[in-house]
Formats: sequence, structure tokens, C-alpha cells
Amino acid sequence: MLDKVDLAEKFGMISEYWQPRVVGDLNGQYVKIAKLKGEFVWHHHENEDELFYVFRGRLVIKLKDRDVLLDQGQFFIIPRGVEHMPVAEAEVEVVLFEPKTVINTGNVVCERTISQTEPI
Repeated sequence: MLDKVDLAEKFGMISEYWQPRVVGDLNGQYVKIAKLKGEFVWHHHENEDELFYVFRGRLVIKLKDRDVLLDQGQFFIIPRGVEHMPVAEAEVEVVLFEPKTVINTGNVVCERTISQTEPI
């Protein structure tokens, strides 16, 4: 089905944090959105790169050697194998581009692990 996606509308349908939702599907990749607040977990993805695009708010991507601060309208690509931890001091809305095979917590299994991302 061909249809436009209104990101602001889709973000309005999300109330929980760290629960990505699928809003698009292309070439073996999902376009996901999520609201984030607080710290996630240190992890890496063995076989997949991830793209974090900040739609609204401010996000810090902690790496072992530095912190990357992302403001609204900025994105950062985390190459496969790079350990990282997203941190949002206040609520942030992000768009994620990643292969369908990505598990949100990568090499770590914990209470935040989501095995299947639901569409919204």
C-alpha cells in the first residue's frame, strides 16, 4: 500500500519509552520510531549498522571513547560491532533505520529486549 506517513501523528500514538514501532519497510530495512527517556543498556550489534535520527528533543549516544550529542534534525550511524548506549535526559523522539533482523538490545538480553517490533 502506498501512503504517506505523518511522523508527528505516529509519535502521538506512542506512550511508552524504549518500545520501537515500525512505520515503514523498505529493502530489508525497517523504519522505526520510538520515544526514549533515561538510559538504555550498553550493547552492540554484531551484524547490523543502526541509524538514529532525532525528530524531536536531544539524544546522547555514549560510546566507549566519547559521547555524541544529537540535536533535533541530526542523525548518527553506529557501525556494526560498536558498543554504545543511548541516553535521553528528557523525552526524545527518534526515527531508526535498521535491518529487519536487529534486536534492540543487540548482544545483551535483558528486560528491555524486544524480539519482534510491532507496527503502528
